[in-house]
Amino acid sequence: MAGHSKWHNIRLRKGKQDAERGKLFTKMAREIIVAAKQGGGNPDTNMRLKMAVQKAREASMPQDNIKRAIQRGTGEVEGAQYDEITYEGYGAGGVAVMIACLTDNRNRTVADIRAILSRTGGSLGESGSVSWMFDAKGSIMVPKSSTDEESLMMSALDAGAEDVKSDDDENFEVLTAPGDLQAVKQALVDLSIKVLEDELAMVPRSTITLGVKEAGQVLRMVDNLEDHDDVQQVWANFDIPEDVMEEVAG
Repeated sequence: MAGHSKWHNIRLRKGKQDAERGKLFTKMAREIIVAAKQGGGNPDTNMRLKMAVQKAREASMPQDNIKRAIQRGTGEVEGAQYDEITYEGYGAGGVAVMIACLTDNRNRTVADIRAILSRTGGSLGESGSVSWMFDAKGSIMVPKSSTDEESLMMSALDAGAEDVKSDDDENFEVLTAPGDLQAVKQALVDLSIKVLEDELAMVPRSTITLGVKEAGQVLRMVDNLEDHDDVQQVWANFDIPEDVMEEVAG
């Protein structure tokens, strides 16, 4: 669990989303298209679409882009259609990795994913090879500067959360059942508790602690995967101690 929380913080510190807003909007649009295709174009009755639209708005995605993506998903506007697929594999040091993709060309995507893993000391696995190491959860990141653990624990559990983790110096992680994510998030917001990030995540049941060499390879792997246009989310079960992270960053 510690690795999951720390990886959130690594991602938040990188700030890559702000630097690559165009790519972020493209990935958000794909999620909106697929959500609308699967559950219809009304966010009030389609929770996945509601979450996708909310994240797009929080990222300042233009309303016209959001509307057009919904219309593509419902078939009102023509455009590429995307398949949803999750690849499983291994990174350096035996790290398990799950890669959620939305693609209009499966052959291209799987070839690219295999190449990224191979270049960074990993390999692509079969379906089911690592998914048993993860549990589907709602994950909400709350900065420690905004509240204390006892208050957050009471508020989150009252709202239906399963647990609150405090595995690093910067943020708490509130874990929920997938279906309770939005209700718990809204309850925290209503209590003026700051939410940095929320997502439906695959949370590892245990983590692998990495040394300098493997940490560098795994971080490059995740960076390269997240840079790929077809990749929506990456989850992995690694933990990098602070001293190792400092050496890798240096």
